[in-house]
Amino acid sequence: MKKIYFTLLTIALISCASNKKLSKQINQSFDNDFYKNQFTGFFVYNPTSGDTLISYNGDKYFTPASNTKIFTLYTAHTLLPENLPTLKYIVENNEIYIEGVGNPASLHPYLKDSSMIDFLKNQQKINLFYTNLEDTKLGPGWSWDDYDTYYAPERSALPLYGNIVTMDQGDSLFVSPSYFKENVSVINANRRRSMHENKFYLNPSKKDTVEVPYITDSSAVKGILEDILKKKITLVTEFPKGEKKTIYGIKADSVYKRMMRVSDNFIAEQLLILSSSMLTDTLSGHKAQEYILKNELAGIQQNPRWVDGSGLSRYNLFTPESMVFVLNKLYKEIPKETLFDIFPTGGETGTIKNYFKGNPEPYIHAKTGTLSNNYCLSGYLETKSGEILIFSFMNNHYRGGSTEVKKHMTPLLEWIRDHY
Repeated sequence: MKKIYFTLLTIALISCASNKKLSKQINQSFDNDFYKNQFTGFFVYNPTSGDTLISYNGDKYFTPASNTKIFTLYTAHTLLPENLPTLKYIVENNEIYIEGVGNPASLHPYLKDSSMIDFLKNQQKINLFYTNLEDTKLGPGWSWDDYDTYYAPERSALPLYGNIVTMDQGDSLFVSPSYFKENVSVINANRRRSMHENKFYLNPSKKDTVEVPYITDSSAVKGILEDILKKKITLVTEFPKGEKKTIYGIKADSVYKRMMRVSDNFIAEQLLILSSSMLTDTLSGHKAQEYILKNELAGIQQNPRWVDGSGLSRYNLFTPESMVFVLNKLYKEIPKETLFDIFPTGGETGTIKNYFKGNPEPYIHAKTGTLSNNYCLSGYLETKSGEILIFSFMNNHYRGGSTEVKKHMTPLLEWIRDHY
């Protein structure tokens, strides 16, 4: 018995010494002049032992940018079923009443979910209730002049085509959804869309495909559906009382993977709204946030300021430690292979395809977060010894681009990979 106790004590002492060496080495790295005029936080945790290996400003608040999507992923994973809901409806007097639930996949250019349209094609008299979303179309703290950029589509109850218009000149003008084709002018203009109406402008010298958000009012959604279905849609101001039925679409994992790998803001915002549909008839991403923070994430040490699903807002505030807290819950609840496949992988997929490459095997599975003067990376690190570590590396308020930041992050992550 004494021999066993001595062995365990020796292992514990060696582990403690190793952790101190690791922490000392990393902390010394932050003495570099590069980090003097910016704000950096780094938190590393071993989920097997439960040890905090590094905490450098780990409990301080940072602008997370798209690291916010980690919280959105956890919310969706917790609240949504394996196949995502696409539509709720009630049939009354041989008429069908429908309302959206916020699903981002319907006719999405990449996800291509047609389950809702296939269902509606078989309906005769369709009534659309479109006022069941509480959230504003644009998120709190979003930059107003992003309204015509592909990465900032409006939030809506019934998204179609990713809430964007895709335009390409090619041999002839291609517009999708085709409902907007008459609204496209091939002229040189200052913006890609009028600010307050669905009028689009395509630069005649532009040869690439252009994606521009459209205004998602009831008129536009009604018109798109009528154009697809070739039948009249009636807008109604009330939804009949009674038990609603639900149509389900594509598998959730395929949507999560798209959101995390390419950092799709639209999907993130809509998944938060869709998650709220499991809690209340009135859609509200804020209600989903409140629920998850008060329940599954009640143990979080530093309560975040969480205002949107994508991280477009500079109002968001999260600590590296809180990021690791949620990443650890995901690690416990989702099989490792499935989880790592959802996240971008260094040197191989997504937003870190060209960064944090393996030697030779990949070792980083993590979500990036990028805004002007902000670059964050949070996820999972595989060490040479076979350990899985969870980390959050957050950089705010630096001057210049993110390339230099990544260059300084890389040797630190590699040192941990090789020495722990």
